[in-house]
Amino acid sequence: MDASHVSRHPVFCTVVPPHLLDKIARSEQLRRADAAQRTLEQDALLRTRRSVTTLRGIAPAVGTPVSDAPRRTVYDAQHRTRLPGKKVRAEGAEPTGDATVNRAYAGLGATYELFLKGFGRHSIDDSGLALDASVHYGQDYNNAFWDGQQMVFGDGDGDVFLDFTVSIDVIGHELTHGVTQYTANLEYHGQSGALNESMSDVFGSLIKQYSLDQTAQDADWLIGAGLLGPDVSGVALRSMKAPGTAYDDDELGKDPQPATMDDYVKTSQDNGGVHINSGIPNHAFYLLATELGGKAWERAGRIWYDTLTGGELASDADFKDFARLSVAAAVARYGDGGAEHQALQKAWSAVGLG
Repeated sequence: MDASHVSRHPVFCTVVPPHLLDKIARSEQLRRADAAQRTLEQDALLRTRRSVTTLRGIAPAVGTPVSDAPRRTVYDAQHRTRLPGKKVRAEGAEPTGDATVNRAYAGLGATYELFLKGFGRHSIDDSGLALDASVHYGQDYNNAFWDGQQMVFGDGDGDVFLDFTVSIDVIGHELTHGVTQYTANLEYHGQSGALNESMSDVFGSLIKQYSLDQTAQDADWLIGAGLLGPDVSGVALRSMKAPGTAYDDDELGKDPQPATMDDYVKTSQDNGGVHINSGIPNHAFYLLATELGGKAWERAGRIWYDTLTGGELASDADFKDFARLSVAAAVARYGDGGAEHQALQKAWSAVGLG
């Protein structure tokens, strides 16, 4: 798509899905319910300002030199909803006395570094896009989101959810929505929407693994570990290793993610279950990465990145389309007789997409 097909209203992508907030909003604990309801209302307001489909922004002029260094700016929304807020830390500045600001700054940097050193990509748009983030958004805001231009983090209610900068994979997850926005442009509903969410989970997990220098075997494969409050029965928002096991709580209910196509969830909620059915491609990636071993971003991540950015993945692609193109990407990079091709076929077969 060229610059003449520019959308000024890209999709609104949150890390906590609306179906989960809706459960909390029905809590008998009024403080919990009120915080969740305010978050839902704010998310709905923002969502209506954006189209269902994410479209790319204007491409920079060809030949413009791109630096290998990130350009980060963190703002303090001061518990308001007007963005971006007060500028509190710019690129290269010393850490502030606010741990939330510093975590956001570090997370932006870790995301930039993984995409640059792992895949040769210069920022979200591959042209050095500045990385902006606002923290302390709203009152007890239980979410984090990419709005097509910048990252935004709530502080959580301190009860069900903690500060949304505590999980580096959440930061990576949301910024990867930007990468998808500038590449495959996956529509945010049904299976293409679930692929959109899965891309963010995959690269969010890889960013965490890269920052910790972990192998696929050492990683926890959790999205949002440390984000749930101490009284919540759960370990994270999602598990790529074992979809459906991240939480089982009286308020949140049981994690609804399926691991295979046998348990695919047909629903009209959450744009057709984009945060739910993403468990299937998530699990396929986990199986591929652990079968290959070593650092997951080096081979498994490379195949996913090639598929996402290769130009063949349609905006309305379904799981089968992605599986087919990922196999082609693996063959193109590693050959058809190698461990990568075999492990990928085995992974897709295991989730019912062989």
